[in-house]
Amino acid sequence: MLIEYKKIKGHEITVVFDGWKSGRGKEEQSTTGGIRVIYSRLAEKADAVIKRIISKEKKEWLVISSDREIMSHAWACGSVPIPSAEFQAMLEKSGRAAAGEYDPLEEEYDEDSKRKGNPRRPSKKEKALLRARKKL
Repeated sequence: MLIEYKKIKGHEITVVFDGWKSGRGKEEQSTTGGIRVIYSRLAEKADAVIKRIISKEKKEWLVISSDREIMSHAWACGSVPIPSAEFQAMLEKSGRAAAGEYDPLEEEYDEDSKRKGNPRRPSKKEKALLRARKKL
């Protein structure tokens, strides 16, 4: 699905897998279908690799993860985290759209959320998420 998505959107995609239990002594990288695949080294979790990448390469990453620690680190580094389930739903919609099917996008609105400021103006995080979703 990711290879097809890359063909449609043209985004740079990196997938990181855990190698901390059964990996090799060093981190391994390969490219499959234009997607960079990284396997963490033995005794290193994929979370550490993801954090290192978004900290080291100073650009706004779209980080697909439902791990709260990674999401928090992404925000702190100026990147935008997208929950995995939301990205999967986007992938499935883009697959249906490529096949000629169409589902209108529905915006979620939570009336019970309490915020300070103008209720019609989205927060900085909400603006960043909206920009990220448009890119996806």
